[in-house]
Amino acid sequence: MRYRDLIVWQKAMDLVIATYRLSQTFPASEKFGLAAQMQRAAVSIPSNIAEGHARKSTGAFTNHLSIAAGSLAELETQITLAHRLDLCPQELAESLLTRTDEIGRMLNGLKASLTNS
Repeated sequence: MRYRDLIVWQKAMDLVIATYRLSQTFPASEKFGLAAQMQRAAVSIPSNIAEGHARKSTGAFTNHLSIAAGSLAELETQITLAHRLDLCPQELAESLLTRTDEIGRMLNGLKASLTNS
């Protein structure tokens, strides 16, 4: 199986696109601030899934999944902050956070399955 076949990687890639679309609506003053931080955190999630998978080591994969989970938590915080700063409408923030919750559960499930196998 390739990392591109992993549903969690696919959903994380979709989250990157949604994050970029949101951050592109931010004022120019946020281009190098919150927008850039959100983009980096979002990109880190599928990137770490891919890198860990490519290492061909259960330990390395599990470690990279933990890093992806950390980036996911960063992004959740940044989405919440964007909403509190009135840069992200409540409905969109809730939708994105629902997606991050799902990805988080998937990352935890994948880590557990690797650890138990």
